[in-house]
Amino acid sequence: MRTSALLVALTIALRAVPALAGDVTAAQSVIRAQEQAFARDDAAAAYSHAAPAIKEIFPAPDIFMSMVQNGYAPVYRHKSFEFGESKSDGNWIAQRVHIVDANGEAWEALYTLEQQADGSYKITGCSLLKARQAV
Repeated sequence: MRTSALLVALTIALRAVPALAGDVTAAQSVIRAQEQAFARDDAAAAYSHAAPAIKEIFPAPDIFMSMVQNGYAPVYRHKSFEFGESKSDGNWIAQRVHIVDANGEAWEALYTLEQQADGSYKITGCSLLKARQAV
């Protein structure tokens, strides 16, 4: 009986892993789509990936794009943009991104995304810190 219950629990736990991986993949796709929109200077497309709370703060695509250009230059223009560790909690995903800016400086971005009622993910924030340099 114990073995049977353990097997059922293990099967359920293993089934949850692909769903989580799918959510992380979906969140990364949203981040990548926004990154590509920035590269094209497509304010409307970049803005479409922002969560409703972000849109309340920045009520138009051009205002949002100006904020990114001025406050998040490494996100806006960079040499490399690579996904790192991700974590999830319920309908929230936190995704680290390793960025090398246009000047060759390393940065760490932490994106947060929330799953919306329609099942899609929207970006709720991005914290940007200069990466520590190895000595």
